[in-house]
Amino acid sequence: MAKNLEEQSLIIVKPDAIQRSLLGAIISRLEQKGLKIIALKMARLGDVTLDDHYAHHKDKAFFGSLKRFMQSAPVALIVVSGIKAVQAVRLIVGPTKGYEADAGSIRGDFSLSGQTNIVHASDSVETAVVEIRRFFTADEIHGYSKPDFLYLGSEDERGVD
Repeated sequence: MAKNLEEQSLIIVKPDAIQRSLLGAIISRLEQKGLKIIALKMARLGDVTLDDHYAHHKDKAFFGSLKRFMQSAPVALIVVSGIKAVQAVRLIVGPTKGYEADAGSIRGDFSLSGQTNIVHASDSVETAVVEIRRFFTADEIHGYSKPDFLYLGSEDERGVD
């Protein structure tokens, strides 16, 4: 039996990208890779949500400035699906610190910072599940078929027997 390699991943387009009018360019890169947008909305993130989302940074010196930055403007929340979506998104996004990211990646092309680094992306399939549930209800996620999916990977990668 073929194994379906299709996954979901969360991307948060951060306030710096929104303020710099980069949302369209970011969405374009995700779609050009072959990822399918299945949820999209804008939001202002509150203290409780940020405390939960960045709990692993709560004891670090930069946590306060990170929260202020993330609350400085709205963010765009995106869920994508596709073959090995988490790994694909991480490659498109590039390393956390923009000054270390290769040209051609979102952070490599648009960021020089470790904090104001344009986007957040899920770092594993397990984390993606938790993060997607944090920001979206089941009713806000829209599965649908796209004809181009047939051309984005082999039958094995698409889960065809």
